[in-house]
Amino acid sequence: MTSSGQLYLRLLRYFLPYRGIAVFTVILMAAAGGVDALMIKLLKELIDRFESLANGSMALWVMPAVLLAVGLTRMLTSYGYEYASSWLSSRITHDVRAEMYERLLHLPVATYDRASVGELLSRVTYDVNQIMEAGLQVITVVVKDGVLAISLLAILLYTDWQLAMFCALLLPGVAFSMKVVGRRQRRLSLQTQDSMGMLARILDESLGGHRVVKIFNGQGYEARRFSRTNQQVRRLTVKRAATTALNSGINLFMVAITIALIVYFAGVRTQAGALTAGDFVSFMGAMLLLQQPVKSLTKINDSLHRGLAAAQTVFALIDQPIEPDHGQHPIERARGDIDIRALRFAYGAELAPALQDIDLHIRAGETVAFVGQSGSGKTTLVNLIARFYSGYDGDILLDGTPIADYRLHDYRQQLAMVGQDVVLFNDTVTANIAYADSNPDPARVRAAAEAAFAADFIAQLPKGYDEVLGEEGARLSGGQRQRLAIARALYRDAPVLILDEATSALDTESERMVQAALDNLMRDRSTLVIAHRLSTIEKADRIVVMHQGRIIESGTHDALMARKGAYAAMHAVQFVEAAS
Repeated sequence: MTSSGQLYLRLLRYFLPYRGIAVFTVILMAAAGGVDALMIKLLKELIDRFESLANGSMALWVMPAVLLAVGLTRMLTSYGYEYASSWLSSRITHDVRAEMYERLLHLPVATYDRASVGELLSRVTYDVNQIMEAGLQVITVVVKDGVLAISLLAILLYTDWQLAMFCALLLPGVAFSMKVVGRRQRRLSLQTQDSMGMLARILDESLGGHRVVKIFNGQGYEARRFSRTNQQVRRLTVKRAATTALNSGINLFMVAITIALIVYFAGVRTQAGALTAGDFVSFMGAMLLLQQPVKSLTKINDSLHRGLAAAQTVFALIDQPIEPDHGQHPIERARGDIDIRALRFAYGAELAPALQDIDLHIRAGETVAFVGQSGSGKTTLVNLIARFYSGYDGDILLDGTPIADYRLHDYRQQLAMVGQDVVLFNDTVTANIAYADSNPDPARVRAAAEAAFAADFIAQLPKGYDEVLGEEGARLSGGQRQRLAIARALYRDAPVLILDEATSALDTESERMVQAALDNLMRDRSTLVIAHRLSTIEKADRIVVMHQGRIIESGTHDALMARKGAYAAMHAVQFVEAAS
């Protein structure tokens, strides 16, 4: 576990670009604390000089004018530090969140395989807010209440140092309480954040899969899952509050004991003539006012450890390694020649290989279809070609160069993908077709839509190409969403195309239109097709049959049928299923 000091120092680095504002904010906080203490000091002067006001030796306007000046200073410093600290907090929150999002965009696919989207969302939203709320509160308390406490202690020492020595009785108890309680507070904060991440994951799953929840009457099951986690969050919140309250209560009780002793001793000192009336009122006012900064300083432990716990999870995400990109070889447009040699890959050292002994050469412009049972390695092979995973043995080459030697951005520019699960963004039709193009060409967008046989239904939308599709294009049919994905790939105009069961979830009529669009898309490109329906790949230049991570057959449809091997058996089964 990273130490508290290391975490806090790392947080402070985010203040460096705004150190001018930060220093100005701290000065205003310190001034606000000092002005509060000055008000107590002025109380002594007012009482001790009241006789001077009565006999006219001091003008009546002097003390009110001083009090008004101090009050105005307090108002300005209070407004100034609260506004400046709010601005500073929002800027740093923005920077941390932007850094987290940038890291999330560049994390490898394997990270998303291990973590749920809901948990990652919780890190970007809840945990970052926890850091800044706690961090800002800590700074405010340390500076403002720290200055106030020191100023009040100075007043106490100046007024009567013997009485002030009783304040020292607080320090050992406060230090002991903070040390004992701090570890528990941080542990509870970490558990709360984990529970909030789980709560976000349940929300993401149940709301994102609301159709499945409804059709299977899973509302009760999801409500129970949510209730258990929600209850856990509640219990942890109460435990954390109870720990903070106990710590604060013990410290306040110690303050009360000390004040009781001071009141008694102050009475003795007053009777002896060592204290004036103003001294006594100022001293007691300072002692009573001292409770608030002391209370805040004792509670700071909870805020500090809550923020540090959040910082621990945030920095753990920021420190995640991004997709490896050690390539230096630039590429503008590839021919599309893919060569795979002695490829072997496993998702984990303890797991069986997902691919082994893969040797395959895909010529530029060739269409190669991959078939096989679920788990045979088809998708894994395509994912390796797309550089979604690394750490494999063997070689994958594009145009004679290992794909890892290309710059990742340049290499991905050579690829386009159309999958079974179409991803559409809550944006316009144009933005979805020309995705990631900051300045889309309207003519290219329309040409891509026409080639994908999507222009007709786009024209029927109320705003045409400017229509916002909503989340995942929910108002479109499956075939329409698929054709938009094909239009996106056409707009990309990449030399290597990956089709991952692009028609398996469509009805016959939609499949016919999508297949026609795919024919346009596949022209003059190296195309890798993962297919479930064998009828859609009979025209492929080559069909590769995979089983348990190996290639067991390869050839044209006619050649494989004549061989009467695994492919012919699969084809026969599907033919019987279709006939029935």
